[in-house]
Amino acid sequence: MDRIFVIFGALSAFIGVAAGAFGAHGLKSRLSAEMLSVFEVGVRYQMYHAFALIAAAWMQSKWPSSLVKTGGWLFVIGTVLFSGSLYLLSVSGTGWLGAITPLGGLSFLAGWVCLAWAAWRA
Repeated sequence: MDRIFVIFGALSAFIGVAAGAFGAHGLKSRLSAEMLSVFEVGVRYQMYHAFALIAAAWMQSKWPSSLVKTGGWLFVIGTVLFSGSLYLLSVSGTGWLGAITPLGGLSFLAGWVCLAWAAWRA
């Protein structure tokens, strides 16, 4: 599982860098400042949680635990829901996508709780 989380973390960071460059260069003239800011929040949280996945991989190799696995998968789900919904919201302007974003945020929070609890129990 640790290798899977490193792979997902590295791919997520790659996508985050590509999305950030796309936002800065490809979307700057096409989106309002507000929607560009929404897009950038998605990029920022994707990058944070790409590194969180790599941290989860390290924890899984040091203190193998179902809590660490759960935390890592929650980071993956959170990235798709949180960052994905913000990307789609910013480029499409479809407001209902904003209702999905908090579910991703809750997944991130739950993932961090899982890692903290796993470390506490180790």
